[in-house]
Amino acid sequence: MLEGLDLAFEVIVRDDIPEEPPPHMSMIEIPVWLAKNKSKYYSDLLDRKTLLITADTIVWHNNSLVGKPCDLNDARNILINLSGSWHEVVTGVCLCSVEKMHTFHSHSKVLFRKLTDEEIDYYITKYKPLDKAGAYGIQEWIGYIGIEKIEGSFYNVMGLPVQMLYQELIRFLQSNSFFSDF
Repeated sequence: MLEGLDLAFEVIVRDDIPEEPPPHMSMIEIPVWLAKNKSKYYSDLLDRKTLLITADTIVWHNNSLVGKPCDLNDARNILINLSGSWHEVVTGVCLCSVEKMHTFHSHSKVLFRKLTDEEIDYYITKYKPLDKAGAYGIQEWIGYIGIEKIEGSFYNVMGLPVQMLYQELIRFLQSNSFFSDF
């Protein structure tokens, strides 16, 4: 999605970053905390010409966090629970330079139509639900056939609210003196 903003960037993946937020955090606090926590594990990369962007997306349903499924049976149960109901998707984003850190979030509501068992089984066997919060990718088959309505940003549900990120990047870069050379 960053490619669509015509920005030069490099993706660096680090494994074993803890993704367990402190207990009793709100729906908004959790993804912001996760994005900010991720930035700590990349702080060694920061220099005067580096801007770090970290993000994390959660699914919230029936007043509780819906994480990534641990196996296909868990993915099936998550999708059964989301089927025929609204859920919320929140992405927290952290922008970090050597001078400062800024966080923000995007919030969307998503309505799945009632999915059949066959549709759920097809999706979990043909696609990769295990690495996705809520066990689905809106940009995949199940999103095409199952999402009836979205209130908010489609790209947020995909995992990065690029339109909001663009605006926040402009503000962040204008407020960081060392980026004035760019």
